[in-house]
Amino acid sequence: MAGRNYALFDLSIDFGLGVEPLSLLEIKDLTYYYSGSTKPALDNINLKIREGEFLLVVGGSGSGKSSLARLLAGLIPEFYGGKVQGSVFLQGRELKGEERRALNSQVGIVFQDPEKQLVMTSVEAEVAFGLENLGLPRQEMFRRVAEVMTFLNLAHLKKEFTAKLSGGEKQKVALAAVIAMHPRILVLDEPTSQLDPVAAGEFLDLVEYLNKELGYTVILIEQRLERCFHLADRLVVMDQGKITRSGLPGEVACWQVEHSLPFIPPVARFFASLSSPVIPVTVRDGRRELKKYLPSFQANTQQRPSLSPVKGKEQPAVLDAKSLWYTYPGAQEVIKGLSLRVDEGEFAVILGANAAGKSTLLKLLAGIIKPDRGSVHLQGQNTYKLSLSELGRHVGYLSQNPNDYLFQDTVEDELRFTLNNFKIPDNGICETILQRLNLDGMRRANPRDLSSGERQRVALASVLVAGPRLLLLDEPTRGIDYRLKAQLGGFLQEMTASGGTVVMVTHDVEFAAEYASRVVMVFDGMVACDGPRDVLGESIFYAPQMARLFRGTAQDVLTVDEGLKKLSGGYLDACQTR
Repeated sequence: MAGRNYALFDLSIDFGLGVEPLSLLEIKDLTYYYSGSTKPALDNINLKIREGEFLLVVGGSGSGKSSLARLLAGLIPEFYGGKVQGSVFLQGRELKGEERRALNSQVGIVFQDPEKQLVMTSVEAEVAFGLENLGLPRQEMFRRVAEVMTFLNLAHLKKEFTAKLSGGEKQKVALAAVIAMHPRILVLDEPTSQLDPVAAGEFLDLVEYLNKELGYTVILIEQRLERCFHLADRLVVMDQGKITRSGLPGEVACWQVEHSLPFIPPVARFFASLSSPVIPVTVRDGRRELKKYLPSFQANTQQRPSLSPVKGKEQPAVLDAKSLWYTYPGAQEVIKGLSLRVDEGEFAVILGANAAGKSTLLKLLAGIIKPDRGSVHLQGQNTYKLSLSELGRHVGYLSQNPNDYLFQDTVEDELRFTLNNFKIPDNGICETILQRLNLDGMRRANPRDLSSGERQRVALASVLVAGPRLLLLDEPTRGIDYRLKAQLGGFLQEMTASGGTVVMVTHDVEFAAEYASRVVMVFDGMVACDGPRDVLGESIFYAPQMARLFRGTAQDVLTVDEGLKKLSGGYLDACQTR
């Protein structure tokens, strides 16, 4: 790695004085076991966090990231129980036993699912709830609530019922309630996993401002790294409860490529794969660096992909939805005259903002709810006339909440329950699915004791084990890491190659670019765009990182592999002597 320029400030140097600043928070030789577990969730953790630092924590599902967040927030072991060995220091003073609760006043945590964090009925009451528990004077509470709601642009929602807010609004309210208590450290555990790209960007813009302009120390745990990699001062990689690497983002990106680890966003991975002396962490810097590899950086005159709907084939469609309308009781219309045809072997993703109608559309396609007007035909049969049990033999449906599927005592029992329910012989399918979704090592575990990403995989396994030829998946990549996404994407592509069909709702644009064959964008209950995956390259907010990197140079690059092939196909060869 000698000679590489990562173009980032080295936090180990204290303004050239050669004196390491005092850590705000330090964890030393810490090991933690959850109650009843013989495997440590955190294994010999040593970590120093400095005042004002932006620390990004990455790693696989079940690697210990959320346990680290709980420890930093003072929830381990006081709330979760278990056994702790090692020390925690706050501004150089060791916190022992009950003293660790002092972290509660210093650290604010925002969880992955805001609905689990919101306890009051109105937005204003939610923001004030923590202040009431602190016993602050009424006037001070009013001042803090007014300030934080104004700053986060929530004033117009102060009387709104929290359950009716959008995902992005709920996450902002959860953040507001934390900020109002004036913590010094913010711990964010996958806060954008349920948000569309625009809402996620707005949320992370707020976090960046809190860090850079207001001086908050931020520890962010995130899976979709293209959103936040450029914000980090330091990157920490975790595996099996250990910290395996810590350093500058560019340096750690190169280390991960060398060790075949996937926890890097596409632009950084692309340049690290080229052994570039500079590892850009933003699209802007990447475009500047890309010019060095291209003989010219002129606009590509290649014809743009058509945005017209994909035409149906001659054979009967697997799914054929015509002129669907749907309204929830007491609400406005959610689906408005929407039509969609899906043919055998297609892998279609449905994109769109929160509350655009995507999940409702998926439920209509699955026959879980029936349209007010219009029809859905499954292999020529009207789903209005089919019972859920009849539909279940042909359609595998996975909702957003994995807990809806988990009722048995072990992971393996969940899969066998599905087989028994449909009277399907095993024939080794349980073993195959457990292996493919990397669940073999937790087959005897209680699903409710697993991490969020692990529960998501168990729920998916319980659907896949029945061997449906049509899969309808609502955010299946939420909470799972890059490696597991690759395994899932490969599995779904194999399924469609053998004649199966997949329709998937997602906010994960990078996953869609990598694996889907078709993209459908839904806006306000209607289809706004329906075309091949290449339409992502023409998007602004829904474009993958590599499309933005190559925009104006090559319109057909959506993934890292496509970018590398584009260079090796002539561009790179022409620049080897630069």
